[in-house]
Amino acid sequence: MENLVIELARYLIIILLAIYTLYCFTVFRSSDKRRQSSTFNKQIGLLYTIHFICYLVLFLETKDTQIVILYMFEIAFFAIVLSIYKVVYRNLSRLILNNMLMLLMFSFVMLTRLSFSLAVKQFIIASISIAICVVVPFIIDKAKKLENLGILYAIVGIGLLLVVLVFGRTQYGATNWLYIGGIGFQPSEFVKILYVFFIASLLSKANNFKQIIIVSVLAGAHVILLVLEKDLGGALIFFITYLMMIYVASHNPVYLVSGLIGGSAAAFVAYKLFSHVRVRVLAWKDPWSHIDREGYQITQSLFAIGTGGWFGLGLGKGLPSSIPVVESDFVFSAISEEFGGIVAFCIVLICLSCFIMFINIAMKMKRTFYKLTALGLSIVYGFQLFLTIGGVTKFIPSTGVTLPLISYGGSSVLSTIIIFCIIQGLYVRNK
Repeated sequence: MENLVIELARYLIIILLAIYTLYCFTVFRSSDKRRQSSTFNKQIGLLYTIHFICYLVLFLETKDTQIVILYMFEIAFFAIVLSIYKVVYRNLSRLILNNMLMLLMFSFVMLTRLSFSLAVKQFIIASISIAICVVVPFIIDKAKKLENLGILYAIVGIGLLLVVLVFGRTQYGATNWLYIGGIGFQPSEFVKILYVFFIASLLSKANNFKQIIIVSVLAGAHVILLVLEKDLGGALIFFITYLMMIYVASHNPVYLVSGLIGGSAAAFVAYKLFSHVRVRVLAWKDPWSHIDREGYQITQSLFAIGTGGWFGLGLGKGLPSSIPVVESDFVFSAISEEFGGIVAFCIVLICLSCFIMFINIAMKMKRTFYKLTALGLSIVYGFQLFLTIGGVTKFIPSTGVTLPLISYGGSSVLSTIIIFCIIQGLYVRNK
């Protein structure tokens, strides 16, 4: 009987998530606010149903009552967030909120499957992050003052990266971790938010050649420090964000083209200078010839994705632990293996829905500072998605960045939730 339930659950999750994803792209076909609200409520109902089915399967497979307790806490978490955010963020974007909770739900489920202790830590971090972000609307209320602190944002960001360079700890080839009192975090995850604010602040004042040179020098300092820390994934996100914000603010394609040429040259230099970059490129070009060494991680990822097929092996039926660092960098591969390609594709579409909403909000902003801030945070989020999913599917070399809101990692989850809430706050203020 249990095997029948688990087998049926596999297909039911696919159907329900496909319906949820369809709503993401059809909800605004009607301008009727009541109909839209009804669709958003249906999405929440689907979220709770998928969440219940996943934890039912996990409980049937493990018979661990701790899973039931964690499930109850997560139900309370979703209910509290939905209640509080509708009050704090008045006239908020319901779709962004729903998608954020859906992605967090999959994070909780996959981490419970991989490691119960990591799932508990992720839940605690997410809860703290949500509590912190309750104050975001009040901070954005002071946006006129925030708009004038561009140089300060740059100084704080560069200072934090310098501290990491000197005192940071190296993990997986990059010196991007800082430990205080035994607690580790990645300052670069928070610096990228300050980085967007600094560029938006300076470019909202002027976008002439002199101002662009100033912005470029300060942005270059951020990128160079990340390169020295060998955090090349982070450096790439910072560089592309800078490039797009400069282009949008100036409307000058020369900056975009020259930036792409300069970035390509810098990538070639990085390939020559850093051995771990050469290893990742080697693993990307021909992982099968180095399957027992450099190509082991990516080949295991491809095996997992291929084994899962369209419908997956079923939650708890795969071998995700065979992939190194599966809980953070390669969690998408674990989802593909156990939930299947359809679910994985739906998750990509949900993330894409968030990105489209972010860009749409940026376009509707009247003040330049708001517009550039929303745009910059959108690029940070969207490009990180591209790097993560592209890396695990061998579309591009792996860069070691996490899948926003789904991968395990306190710094990543907190910074991504802050990004979502800043954009929500800007959306509310603009309305």
